Amino acid sequence: MTTQDQAAREPSGSASATPTARAQDRGAAQGANLVAAATVRLRVLARWWGSRSAATKDRGIALVFTVLSFAPPLSRVGAQISDLPQHGASVAGVLLPLGQTLPLAVRTRWPAACLAVAGVSFAVHEALGYPPSFGSLGLYIALYSVGAHQDRLRRVVPLAATGGYVVFVAVLIALGSHEGMTSYLVYYMALAVVWGLGVQVRGRRAQEAERRRLSTQMAIDAERSRLARELHDVVTHHVTAMVVQADAAQYLTRSPDRLQQTLDAIGGTGRRAMADLRFLLGVLEPTGDSAPRERTPVPGRVPDLVEQTRAGGQPVELVEDGEPSTMAMGAQLTAYRVVQESLTNAVKHAPGRQTLVRLTHSPDWTAVEVTTAGPTDGGSKSSALLGGGPHMSGGRGLTGLRERVEMLGGEFTAGPRPDGGFRVHARIPAGGVS
Repeated sequence: MTTQDQAAREPSGSASATPTARAQDRGAAQGANLVAAATVRLRVLARWWGSRSAATKDRGIALVFTVLSFAPPLSRVGAQISDLPQHGASVAGVLLPLGQTLPLAVRTRWPAACLAVAGVSFAVHEALGYPPSFGSLGLYIALYSVGAHQDRLRRVVPLAATGGYVVFVAVLIALGSHEGMTSYLVYYMALAVVWGLGVQVRGRRAQEAERRRLSTQMAIDAERSRLARELHDVVTHHVTAMVVQADAAQYLTRSPDRLQQTLDAIGGTGRRAMADLRFLLGVLEPTGDSAPRERTPVPGRVPDLVEQTRAGGQPVELVEDGEPSTMAMGAQLTAYRVVQESLTNAVKHAPGRQTLVRLTHSPDWTAVEVTTAGPTDGGSKSSALLGGGPHMSGGRGLTGLRERVEMLGGEFTAGPRPDGGFRVHARIPAGGVS
């Protein structure tokens, strides 16, 4: 063959190969589409099946096993333990497979009863020498169900099943079965493995339930702690301020203007306390709304807090360094609570002593420092002392502040100063979560 002949034949061969390649590509694409469609349908079916109740699933399993027990060729596939002579078809040969599959409809609700009916039906089926049936697999499902779902008499049921198996083997031997004890022992071990799988699944399910319970309990405890901190901050501060102002008012009867100011301050403090308590009661209502924005109270202004404390007779000075940065709501509330609790402790434990509140702002942090001067001889005493004010202490304020600050990733210290007095310092990140 010449070169011209080969060149003349090459185009025709190439042209004939192109349709074949295209047909293969179309076949591959169609196959991929079929696989994708089947996958989607299986997922839909799995979601539908997963949304069904346990009783519905059990009835579905029982129906499937019943149908397969009489649908060739699977109808003759099943477990067989004896070598007794087989009998032909009869009414009993139909009823006994049903006795092994229909009880599966209650395998979750009454697993012991399911095992009893399925086990007796299997034993009679084998003793009468009927051919293997797909329904015999119901015995394995029943055993698994006992291990996974039996709540009462969990040790008695396996022992009773073992005793029934011993009687079953004795009956087979009496009827003339020539299977050795090794075969019976191996079959018993297989049944025990199936039961053990159910026990293992039950254990994992119990562990998961316990994990969820502990997680829920931790969330409840955290919410209780949060509410306790809020109640402590609201009640302790406002009530302490009202007590100090009320005790001071009885010494201002000769100064009507100052008395009126003090009474106005008491009224304002009470209204603020009522507003905060109303918010906390709203959080406790079972509305189902748990958005963090709705669960975080709006903090007040530190200058107003300082002015309120000063009006109650406590000498307080406020110093701010730097420009305030944009802080998250949780960080603002924490800074406010630090100042609030510190001033409350100053009024309770250091009445009449000079108190300094210093706020230092930076783009990333806000430092809060509250210092109270130490005792001085001959210092003035607040009228709150006459009402037992210094003895009012909740004992959890500083602990709550530490939890608040550290929860936001900040730093908190509190303790006596070397030269007397007390110092509270908190360094709060501006981007702290609510």
